Amino acid sequence: MINRIVAFVLLLTLISTNLSRFFIYAQFKINQDQIATTLCENKGKPQLQCRGNCVLMKKLKAAEEKEHKQEQEALKKATSDVFLVHEPLTFSCIATNPIKVTVASSQFKLPTFNQDISHPPTITTPTFI
Repeated sequence: MINRIVAFVLLLTLISTNLSRFFIYAQFKINQDQIATTLCENKGKPQLQCRGNCVLMKKLKAAEEKEHKQEQEALKKATSDVFLVHEPLTFSCIATNPIKVTVASSQFKLPTFNQDISHPPTITTPTFI
């Protein structure tokens, strides 16, 4: 049970990074009226019919920049890990003689069955006088 919970949590964390835009959009749609009245930059200009889309675009752009920054950091870390080898690689060839292993052959025999045990027991019926 605990393994399934851990697997589910790990799966959610992996998926959440890819679905961050979906979560931002869903949060926007749920709170669109509140965002349009409080956070919107164009609330004084009703002819634009923004209804908070400016805030949504800013959040999406910020999330995209954050993802891009994380990717760049991951690439830097991966490349730095590859090139941090301080010892030279040396290869040596050692000649070895393979040892021949002989397997003793044995014949397989099926077990023998006792015929006295293989038949069902006989039931005697009591006789009443």
